[in-house]
Amino acid sequence: MNIKNNVQAVEHDWEITSANSLFDLKLKDVWDYRDLLWLLVRRDFVSFYKQTILGPVWFFVQPLLTTLMFTLVFGNLAGISTDGLPKPLFYLAGITAWNYFADCLTKTSTVFKDNANIFGKVYFPRLIMPLSIVVSNLVRFGVQFLLFLVIMLYYKIQGVEFQVTWVVALFPIVVLLMAAQGLGLGMIISAMTTKYRDLAFLLTFGVQLLMYATTVIYPLSEVKLKHPDLAWIIEANPMTAVIETFRYGFLGEGTFSAASLGYTTLATLVFLIAGTVIFNKVEKSFVDTV
Repeated sequence: MNIKNNVQAVEHDWEITSANSLFDLKLKDVWDYRDLLWLLVRRDFVSFYKQTILGPVWFFVQPLLTTLMFTLVFGNLAGISTDGLPKPLFYLAGITAWNYFADCLTKTSTVFKDNANIFGKVYFPRLIMPLSIVVSNLVRFGVQFLLFLVIMLYYKIQGVEFQVTWVVALFPIVVLLMAAQGLGLGMIISAMTTKYRDLAFLLTFGVQLLMYATTVIYPLSEVKLKHPDLAWIIEANPMTAVIETFRYGFLGEGTFSAASLGYTTLATLVFLIAGTVIFNKVEKSFVDTV
């Protein structure tokens, strides 16, 4: 007796398959879970300042105190050049850009360790977590950037000579480069800290040292003038072109180079692609090692 089975095609939301390709980054899943991304951003913003006295005012306190300290130590005591710009304005420009990159890097680097309990219980694209950190830090960067614009306006009213150049149009690209560098490097380190926990301590120290190898507290022109043999080390740092472009765009002082910005863009793409691939590989088995 012949039995005919009528099979009806059914679409499934999830599909269980064998091991995925290393380059299967599940970007479609990330887009499908975009609502979760915004919820995580809101959670980070609210929870961090919920039980503080000053709340979001800390957004302003940190860069202002750092700028004051840099002005006293590096500007007044050490006498380091600021390319003819007012010292607080020069330092605040570098601090604003550096803080966003450093926050994205340090907070992304502990994603696996900080969220091990959630990752072990609930499914969602793991890439959502580091992306939420980058976006939530963007809010903080926006507030500090507003402070920078206010200080700019103050000095302009005081008659200080500086000018906004056409390079300011590259500002969205500069922000994107800062975010992508922090995200890419952070994901690489996060994957490594699942086995080597002490890297998290090394990173905190390393970020501070890296700042001194970037033009946050001194201009690139000063390095080329006084230490031309060491200038290549500073220029090799991908964040140098970002900060110099930021200063040149808004203040008209700095060393802007399309070639340097192109080098930074290429390095950033390498960090981002490598970080995403490594993160995607480690997230499949990190629960066994964390």
